[in-house]
Amino acid sequence: MAEIKRLYRSRKDRILGGVCGGMGKYFGVDPVLVRLLFVLLALGVGSGIVLYIVAWLIVPEDPKG
Repeated sequence: MAEIKRLYRSRKDRILGGVCGGMGKYFGVDPVLVRLLFVLLALGVGSGIVLYIVAWLIVPEDPKG
């Protein structure tokens, strides 16, 4: 039986809250690309900071470490 893939904030690959590290692991991409996307959203549209804070509050921290 396949394990269900869940989104968690990273404890190891984190700069601020671990959101980008967790999203990178979940989607199988380099977390730097996810961080760049958040920065572009913050500078371009202004929603990157708000999205990051919401994700930080909603996404649980990785229980496995």
